[in-house]
Amino acid sequence: MAKCEICGKGAHFGNNVSHSHRRSNRIWNSNVQRVSVKVGSNKKKMNVCTKCLRAGKVEHA
Repeated sequence: MAKCEICGKGAHFGNNVSHSHRRSNRIWNSNVQRVSVKVGSNKKKMNVCTKCLRAGKVEHA
């Protein structure tokens, strides 16, 4: 599973709980995109979550 290289956000784990209260494992994946980003004068492909993209923490190349 990809992890945001800016803020470190990744997958979260928990349980599905049925009506009868039986539990099974589940995973919440973060919305992580692989994008081209400007790093200095170069461009680099990075895994970045959409929250960081919208906040302007990285600049598209």
